[in-house]
Amino acid sequence: MPQAAVVIVGAGASGLSAAAALQRRGIDPVVLEQDSALGGTWARRYDGLHLHTVRAHSGLAHYPIPSGESKYLSRDEYVAYLNDYARHFSLRIVANYAVRRVRMERGTPIAWQICGVGEHWRALAVILATGQYRVPCVPALPGLESYTGTFTHSVNYRNASTYVAKRVLVVGAGNSGAEIATHLAEQGAAFVAVSIRTPPPIVPRDPFGSPVQRTSMLLSLLPPRLADHIGKMTSRLLLGDLSRYGLPNADWRPYSSRRVPVIDVGFVNALKRGLLQIRPALVRLTPTQAVYADGRAEPFDAVIAATGFTTGLDSLLETTQALDDLCEPTDPAGEPTACPGLFFIGFTHSLRGHLFEANRASRKLAANVARYLRHASPS
Repeated sequence: MPQAAVVIVGAGASGLSAAAALQRRGIDPVVLEQDSALGGTWARRYDGLHLHTVRAHSGLAHYPIPSGESKYLSRDEYVAYLNDYARHFSLRIVANYAVRRVRMERGTPIAWQICGVGEHWRALAVILATGQYRVPCVPALPGLESYTGTFTHSVNYRNASTYVAKRVLVVGAGNSGAEIATHLAEQGAAFVAVSIRTPPPIVPRDPFGSPVQRTSMLLSLLPPRLADHIGKMTSRLLLGDLSRYGLPNADWRPYSSRRVPVIDVGFVNALKRGLLQIRPALVRLTPTQAVYADGRAEPFDAVIAATGFTTGLDSLLETTQALDDLCEPTDPAGEPTACPGLFFIGFTHSLRGHLFEANRASRKLAANVARYLRHASPS
């Protein structure tokens, strides 16, 4: 059984940042990655994907994104940065290693087994960096089994080419749903509708010429209700009253709920031009139609479920002691948990940007892991 002082599960942005931060403290972790190449999860996302966070606040610990890159990096540009980052630090990455189970060994000292299909790793500390978007949430829609059109989750969407001249329903209006619907409408789909159960707040990406990420960093310092009010007024001023175009008022507020709003990169313009239609919650499917909560039905050739993801941590961890009811970590990123030697990074819901938080949390995590190892390692 191979061993390491620290094993990191997941070589995405958070896992790589954690590895580099640990290395700076003299700890050489092993990073286990299920894909054959770095950035596989990013590379599989849809072709038009760009970061919603600016280059200056999207770099990882101790190695920023080079200044010559785009303001908002494309999917492929960010994949290239992740590979460059791993090379820069000469990180120890074991590719093609799909972790099936993580379990604690009780003893002195406590250790962790990280179990794959073949050999298992053993470590004094394990860091889970598998991310918020590991397992797609596919709705159990009545009638799905008899639907004769194409049904897929947004994780499998690549581009609009297979949907040209087709009627497409996008279910869900988070950031992925809004962007996919916009791509479809602008690139040849015959008709595009977005089914919305819970209307989200929508914010411009660059209000008054400044990135909304920077605005959010400032608003995060204010009381949540005040921050929500300022954000709402700014969006109303710049985007207008979207209820005129069929989009109901938002059911939640970003700062009070600590949920990321839809960042507009063309959705609002497409809505105002009539390229997109808003529909109520989808409740069931027939062989050819979508049936909404208000009883209406429409025919569609394809349905794309942009219905989010879960962490899947409950199936990965043998103990759920450190997880909440949503199977997310109960403790902040990088902090010790109720299970000695177990740490998390990359699960923070933040209005300041996931990558910005990963950079900060990895430095804190490195300090906490180093402190833990000093006490856990046998003398």
